[in-house]
Amino acid sequence: MSVTAHPLSWPDGWPRTPAGKRQDSKNRFKRTGRWNSSQSPYWTFAEARDALAEELDRMGARNVVLSSNYETRLDGLPRSGGRIPDDRGVAVYFTLKGVQKVMACDMHVRAEENMRSIALALDAMRALERHGGGVMMERAFEGFTALPAPGARRSWREVFKVDGTLPTTVTGVESRYRALAKDRHPDSPGGSHDAMAELNAARDEALKAVRT
Repeated sequence: MSVTAHPLSWPDGWPRTPAGKRQDSKNRFKRTGRWNSSQSPYWTFAEARDALAEELDRMGARNVVLSSNYETRLDGLPRSGGRIPDDRGVAVYFTLKGVQKVMACDMHVRAEENMRSIALALDAMRALERHGGGVMMERAFEGFTALPAPGARRSWREVFKVDGTLPTTVTGVESRYRALAKDRHPDSPGGSHDAMAELNAARDEALKAVRT
């Protein structure tokens, strides 16, 4: 299985929650603490998505892919305000200290609550480290190591990302492609047919993404 932001790449070995057993947890995830009284007490899709991204950033996660059945923006994050899919589960893949991890949740009927569930779990794990339990946090995360997917192919964002940036135009994609091809072409030192094939496939996906 190739990990993609869209459609949902559910992690191997993680059981799915039957649709009839998913919980309506809107009230469970209401805002707590101090918040603007003019706001709704409930988390919006965009707020839950962005809060999860911030939590991952605080933890030092790298190569983050937030996977769902929601259509994605150009940066790869799920888009709010679009078509709402029947399956609203979410999975987040990321690298922590060089090891790929994955956390997923589909036990709630809305994606907002599934994302909040993951974000709160991450915050609880960070709390272990804040209170001097770095080893405990690492051990807690051992159960979230992503299983390798045989033949998994990287997304175009992983292939084209350089120094944390992605091309956002057709011209940018072509320019990045030519720069990367210099090193990946089979005639170049360190290049190979497989690396070039991956780059060609990524270019096709990238051009499609920036044109939509």
